[in-house]
Amino acid sequence: MAPSYKLTYFDGRGLGETSRFLFKYGGIDFEDVRIKKEEWPQWKEKFAFGQLPVLEHEGKQVGQSIAIARYLAKKVKLAGNDDWENLEIDAIVDTINDLRLKLVPIFYEQDEAKKKALIEVASKETLPYYLPRLEAVVKKNNGHFALGRLTWADFYFATISRVFLHSFTGSDALADYPNLKASRQKVNEIPAIKKWIETRPD
Repeated sequence: MAPSYKLTYFDGRGLGETSRFLFKYGGIDFEDVRIKKEEWPQWKEKFAFGQLPVLEHEGKQVGQSIAIARYLAKKVKLAGNDDWENLEIDAIVDTINDLRLKLVPIFYEQDEAKKKALIEVASKETLPYYLPRLEAVVKKNNGHFALGRLTWADFYFATISRVFLHSFTGSDALADYPNLKASRQKVNEIPAIKKWIETRPD
């Protein structure tokens, strides 16, 4: 029997990996559709806003990576127990996403001089502003990003930080932030996640 869920994203981790982690954590079977960048133009018009990831279920289709992850988190019991708890989780996820969005231009800048300038701002201003504050949040929450327990916010950081905090610095941007590193490691060592990391496509 075919899986009832289909997740379509590019042939990489990026914004699709949080949802893949959640599927694996919950033991929910899903079709992992990966589109190569050169194939994207022929796929783009199939989606309402021409963006990925897209989740499909029972003939319905929806985009937006954070919305998809939030939906799956509820399915696998990694969301809050009430509206306020969900607000706390959403607030820290949105903060992590704010950091991500400040770093994104680095990856798309083609001019090497401009890219170097963006990296300098990120290294001297953006990361020193966000990372100590995120470190304090995790320390306060018993090694997690919200509610003092495992939530999908931990999954979001574990997947997003790997992509955006290491690739442009060439070093471990979390070296001085043990709580952030430990939080990510805890997620990666969850048996279902560890198995996925060991077997997922490169």
